[in-house]
Amino acid sequence: MGSADMRAARWRLASRCVAAALGGYALASTLPVALVALVAPATLARADAALVALQLSFVVYTGAVVWAFAARSASRAWAGLVLATLLSGGIARVVL
Repeated sequence: MGSADMRAARWRLASRCVAAALGGYALASTLPVALVALVAPATLARADAALVALQLSFVVYTGAVVWAFAARSASRAWAGLVLATLLSGGIARVVL
């Protein structure tokens, strides 16, 4: 493995790490809000809905980190996280 290959592999790993950290955070901030906004108004009080969203965000973040490293490429990891974040943010915006 040459020096250029090693540098490319490091950049791909760094890209996945950033996708996991930043993309995971963005998704964990928007997806639980969207899900709770869709489901909770009829069944939960506002404070309980906020608590459910907070607890759900830990699960979402963990899933996003796993996705970032399980995707076939770093670009697919980024694309999946960005698409899911935009979609859930749009749902949350429309519902709330």
